[in-house]
Amino acid sequence: MGQLSKYQKWAFVLPLIAVLIWSLNIAVTRYVADYISPVSISFYRWFVAFLILTPFMLPKVWKQRSLIVPYLPKLAVLSAFGMVLYQGLSYTAAHYTTATNMGIVNAFVPIFTIFISYFILKDAPNRFAIFGSLLSFAGLIYVMSQGHISSLFAQGGHWGDAVMVLAVGFYAFYGVFLKKWQLQLPLLTSLYVQIAFALLYHLPFLLWFGLDGINAENAASVFYAGVFPSLIAPLLWMVAVQAIGPNRTSIFMNLMPVFTAIIASLWLSEHWTVYHSIGGIMILIGIVMAQKKTPAKVAQLLRN
Repeated sequence: MGQLSKYQKWAFVLPLIAVLIWSLNIAVTRYVADYISPVSISFYRWFVAFLILTPFMLPKVWKQRSLIVPYLPKLAVLSAFGMVLYQGLSYTAAHYTTATNMGIVNAFVPIFTIFISYFILKDAPNRFAIFGSLLSFAGLIYVMSQGHISSLFAQGGHWGDAVMVLAVGFYAFYGVFLKKWQLQLPLLTSLYVQIAFALLYHLPFLLWFGLDGINAENAASVFYAGVFPSLIAPLLWMVAVQAIGPNRTSIFMNLMPVFTAIIASLWLSEHWTVYHSIGGIMILIGIVMAQKKTPAKVAQLLRN
């Protein structure tokens, strides 16, 4: 029992490292926006991950092909939402907004998930979820308007933030579909097949927009994106979910705006302003409130 408790304590470090890796990737995304096109780095990211995984996963995938084939349509959808639309739009948003804002908007995933779950999973939100979502949305609008809500529509809003909101919406769909389908596949197998689909999806975009070359200015960013947020962070996150549970693990995602802001301040010289503080606090309070269960729901879970 003592050893298990000690292991679980150490397991709390894993999601912390994963969120730090993802937060740094947001800053990397903003930094490399000046040196490579969104479609190019998105393609390279998954190509690097695919190359690293192939020696280990291709033989396994071939042996498991009869198990995988029935799930191919669902894996294709998951890849489109989680790896192409979310990542591609994130890289596009980086051209028009700051890493700090991207980190704040990214924290909005749980709120989108609540309402998408209502339409797809018929999981009706309680009063805490509704009020928390409204509070978070107000905080998001406050950040996007840079503290001047009355002038939001007059100035057309912030294009990059709007694109990032769209990206986060697609990622929420990814999470909901993942929960709905509960694919009976090994996690690495599912990841590998989704990456393969992502590379195929990129081909028409590459034919249309072209592929930028890797050079001294973008090589490190491409390598980081292909290894750390694509492979290492998801693996750490999966181990953490198994060790301490999904609910405890998911709480660490709320640290992403904080980590991103610190990294962006030190590396990209971005400034954390009053409107970031006010909007960010509103978003985080709303997220925590939205995850609160009503007494009836708690009683039902205890009975089950």
